Amino acid sequence: MDMIKLGQSAKQASFTLATASTAQKNKALQIIADELEANADMILAANAKDIELGRDAGLTDALLDRLLLNEQRLKGIADDVRNVITLSDPVGSEIDSKVLENGMSLSRRRVPLGVVGVIYEARPNVTIDIAALCLKTGNASILRGGKETFFSNMELVKVIQSALDKAGLPAASVQYIEKPDRELVSQLLKLDDYVDMIIPRGGAGLHKMCKENSNIPVIIGGFGISHIFVDESADLLRSLDVVENSKVQRPSACNALDTLLVHEKVAHEFLPMIAERLQGKVTLVAQPAAYSILDGTQDLRMAGDGDFDTEWLSYTLGVKVVTDIDEAIDHMRVHNASHSDAIMTNSLANSEKFINSAGSAAVYVNASTRFTDGAQFGLGAEVAVSTQKLHARGPMGLEELTSYKWVGKADYLPRP
Repeated sequence: MDMIKLGQSAKQASFTLATASTAQKNKALQIIADELEANADMILAANAKDIELGRDAGLTDALLDRLLLNEQRLKGIADDVRNVITLSDPVGSEIDSKVLENGMSLSRRRVPLGVVGVIYEARPNVTIDIAALCLKTGNASILRGGKETFFSNMELVKVIQSALDKAGLPAASVQYIEKPDRELVSQLLKLDDYVDMIIPRGGAGLHKMCKENSNIPVIIGGFGISHIFVDESADLLRSLDVVENSKVQRPSACNALDTLLVHEKVAHEFLPMIAERLQGKVTLVAQPAAYSILDGTQDLRMAGDGDFDTEWLSYTLGVKVVTDIDEAIDHMRVHNASHSDAIMTNSLANSEKFINSAGSAAVYVNASTRFTDGAQFGLGAEVAVSTQKLHARGPMGLEELTSYKWVGKADYLPRP
């Protein structure tokens, strides 16, 4: 592939998208949704190839399930696109405005970023989510999915580009890097003349590679150790439900619980309760104080070096006893609490201290870490979950795919 031409085509398409009306963008999204359902047989046949190759390659059943498309899931993806149509278009909206003493009206107006490059792994629905959100916000996109969903993604992009053509928008508004070569990703990261932002969706290795090699601003996200701290004042019975939900509802998600921190004053009561609740489902990895309380529990082992720095993405949970909220916060600061973290407490003072001290993109009081999600936040789909501190944090919806420009209006006003 000629990546320079790919970048040039995306940049040219972004100029058209930047001035497209909301009605025109929504028309394209409606056609995409309809075409996904109309071309279900071809999409599912392509997905069946990916599943067969994945099975031959020894992928786990859990990963194969993430890759799988069926009629119900495809309809859900189409409905998600229709939901994006109903969301307000942020492009052109004013963030704030004022009139200066000299009579000039000054405002900040939302504008598209331009061209967004997204590198992601696994689930084929991500292809549609990203394309839909970028189109709604007037951004062209260059996509590079994982090799596990190559045939599915190729068919999905074909449907998207056909729909764009029918809507009178450039097919190059959504482009796909058709070869899995790592070298092409390296070339994408150098296209700063054409691409305005890179969003990696994957593991820590992918994020590190993009940060170290990109000439383009990179949004870092989707990785971080998620914690729950059970305070001495917490309602222990109700905390059980939240901890269980955070860990087992979908352990492969980036907002699933990785480490449970328990105040020493309630540890002897709470830890046996949670061990019983998770028995047969979750392996507990405990530091010495927690291990001594849990000794004899099924599926228990002593924590070793690096365990509290591990994003498990599985039915494994780190457990530690702490002396107070300060030790809990210190532990989180050392062990990459940047994604989603929660406190179980009935103390207003401790809840506020936790909120203000935790460096996470999303912080919860008496709620599951699993809420960090664009749909749960009412943003529609998300293009990523950002864990950095500049531009965007947490689930990135439509507004996070825009920038702004200053707009000054006056009556032929020279500067004195």
